[in-house]
Amino acid sequence: MAHSSSLEPAHADTLIEARGLRFAYEAELWVVDDVSLQIERGALAALIGANGSGKSTLIRLLAGLRTANAGEVLFSGQPLKGIPRQRLARSLAYVPQINPMIFPFTALEVVMTGRSPYTPRFRFESRLDVEKAHKALATVDGAHLAPRPVTELSGGERQLVAVARALAQEPECLILDEPAAALDLKHRTSLIRILRQLRDRQGMTALMVTHDLQLLDPAFDQVFAIHRGALLAEGPPAQVLRDRVLSRVYDDPQVRARKLEGRTFVWSGT
Repeated sequence: MAHSSSLEPAHADTLIEARGLRFAYEAELWVVDDVSLQIERGALAALIGANGSGKSTLIRLLAGLRTANAGEVLFSGQPLKGIPRQRLARSLAYVPQINPMIFPFTALEVVMTGRSPYTPRFRFESRLDVEKAHKALATVDGAHLAPRPVTELSGGERQLVAVARALAQEPECLILDEPAAALDLKHRTSLIRILRQLRDRQGMTALMVTHDLQLLDPAFDQVFAIHRGALLAEGPPAQVLRDRVLSRVYDDPQVRARKLEGRTFVWSGT
């Protein structure tokens, strides 16, 4: 993809655009290597790749949590680094892969912290903020968790609380780093259903890192496949979830992908 010098997005319906992103923790050992991509407004997008391929680093760059060595990220056509933090927090929410919760706050109190972009300094949350927090928990089927200390919750329940906290920000875009890793089958499926509903009813954009390829087709609109820090393939699930693509993504010639009853199933082996 050619890199444009304009600060306008390549397409009017592009919400997030990366242009030539490069990032290294050590000199010139590129974890993210010249990645350019576009996430469409209102799309449900997935980022896939092998362990250590640079997925988590890339989405942290896209969320503005790390600064690239080269290239830039645009959000609604504006350079991400130039958007004030509070305004960005009202538009973009990030759910990390690991959510350390070591203090016995209740689930509702944790979700309430997602309302901080709307709360003036030295002011307590309003009744509306409390209502929004309850609504966010209910959205992830976690209303029953509200009074429970997060230190007593399972890993999967804590992850639901983390997603609810992000939803309490009422963002235009949600970026999630393997949110389903600690969830059982029922709750993984429920999370995808929730993301689809947020897309369809509210026009929310979401980018999710996942290893669960069975969840992607037909639920997702875009899939980005990264290999050793570089973008290897992108497109709708049916275009990316193919033997020849996934074999390269995972360095495994035995990867197989087959479509059955409208869904793509992926496994490794003959």
